[in-house]
Amino acid sequence: MKRIFTLISLSLVVLSCGEDDYYPIESSLDADLKEQLIEVSGGKGLGYFILPESDAFDQIPQDPKNPITPAKVQLGKLLLHETGLGQVPKIDLMKGTYSCASCHQADAGFSSALRQGIGECGVGFGFRGESRTINKSVPVDSVDIQPLRSPTLLHVAYQEVMLWNGQFGGTGINAGTETNWGTIPENYLGYQGVEVQAIKGQGVHRLIIDADLAESLGYKNLFDSAFPEVSVNERYSPLYAGLAIAAYERTLLANQSPWQRWLKGETEALTMEEKQGVKVFFGEGRCYECHTGPALSDMNFYAFGMGDFDNSDGAVVLNDVDMDAIKKGRGGFTKKASDEYKFKTPTLYNMIDNGFYGHGGTFTSVEEVIRYKNVGIPQNKQVPLQNMAPQFGHLYLTDTQIESLTQFLENGLRDPNLKRYVPEALNSGNCFPNNDEQSQLDLNCG
Repeated sequence: MKRIFTLISLSLVVLSCGEDDYYPIESSLDADLKEQLIEVSGGKGLGYFILPESDAFDQIPQDPKNPITPAKVQLGKLLLHETGLGQVPKIDLMKGTYSCASCHQADAGFSSALRQGIGECGVGFGFRGESRTINKSVPVDSVDIQPLRSPTLLHVAYQEVMLWNGQFGGTGINAGTETNWGTIPENYLGYQGVEVQAIKGQGVHRLIIDADLAESLGYKNLFDSAFPEVSVNERYSPLYAGLAIAAYERTLLANQSPWQRWLKGETEALTMEEKQGVKVFFGEGRCYECHTGPALSDMNFYAFGMGDFDNSDGAVVLNDVDMDAIKKGRGGFTKKASDEYKFKTPTLYNMIDNGFYGHGGTFTSVEEVIRYKNVGIPQNKQVPLQNMAPQFGHLYLTDTQIESLTQFLENGLRDPNLKRYVPEALNSGNCFPNNDEQSQLDLNCG
C-alpha cells in the first residue's frame, strides 16, 4: 500500500509540472564533461567557453578606440554586403558587382564556399557561393583573388590581430613589428586588427565610400547616426566605413550552436556521440591546447605543415604575389625564423558550411584534417621540425574517437541561424552579396 501511495505521489508531481518546470536529466557523461572543462580551463568552468549574446555589446571584446554601438552595427551590416561600394574595379564593367560578402557569405559560415574566394571579376553565386567562377573574358591579373583561404568573420572580436599571419593590427603582439608595416600604414592608426582589416580591405578589394556615394546609395543618415561626433568633412570615408564594418563584424557570434546551448544548461542539445567528441576534444585529441576560450581559438600561431595554394583552377596564384613570404605565415611578416610556417589558430564554428580547410584549402573534410593531425605526416616538407606544433601527430586516436570528434566539430559547433546577421535588403536596392548578371539570376534579384 505504501508503494502504491508513493507511485501515485510521483505521478501527481510529474503531471503538475508545466513545460517551464521541465529540467533535462544530466547524465554521468555530462557530469564528467563538466569536470573535464573545469580542469582544462584552469578552474574557470563552463562560463569560460560561453559566447555572449550579439547585442550584449558590453560583453563583446572591442577596440577601445571603436566602441560598438547599435548605429555602427546597423551601418556596418549593410556596408559589408553593399555591392554599390565596388566603384574602383580594374575592369569598368565590374562596377557595382561585388562586396566584402562576396568572399564572406553567411551560408558558408561567413567564409567562402570556394577554396579561393573571388571578388571583382567573379561570375555567379549558386546557392551559398559555391558556383562563383572567374570571368574567363578578363585578364587573370584583373581578378580580385587572395593567395590564401578566406578566413571566417565569425568571432573576430576575439582576435587582436587579423589574417593568417596576423599582420593587420597596430596593437598587442604587433607592437615592436613596426619595421614590417611598410605596406600597412593603417597599422599606425593604432587600431586592433579587426578595424585595420576593415579599413585596409576596402582599398585592397577595390571598394570605396565617399560623401557622394553615401548620399546616392542612401547611407548618409546612417553615417550621421553612427558618427555624430565626427566632422562632416571626414565622416563619409573609408576610415569610418571601416570602423562601422568592424563593429558589425565583432557581433558575428555562433552563440546558437548546440555546444553553446549545452554549455548554458541544455544537456540534450548535443547527442551522445557529440558528447563523446567533446571528451576527445578536451582530452586525448589535445584540440583544446590551441582551440580554447569562447571562440575555441587561442589566436596563437602554429605550424602543422599544411599545404599552400597550388596555382590550379581553384587556387590561382598571381605573378605579383610573394608566395615565399606567404608560405612562411607569421614568419613571412615578422621575419623571425622561429615564426616561419606558423599560421593563426582558426575558430572551429560552422566550418562544415564552407568545405575547405587549412590556410591553403588543401583539405575538403573535417575528418580528413583530424586524420592528418592524428598521423602527423606534413604536406609541406619544408617546415623545420623545430617549428612544428607539438600537437601534430602521435595522438593515437581510434576510428571511433575520430568519428565522434568529427560529429562534434561538424554538428555540435554549427550555428544553424547565421542568416540573422544578414540584411533583408540594402539601402541601394542592389542585389547582394554579388550583383553580376549571373548572380542576379542565381539569387533571384536585380
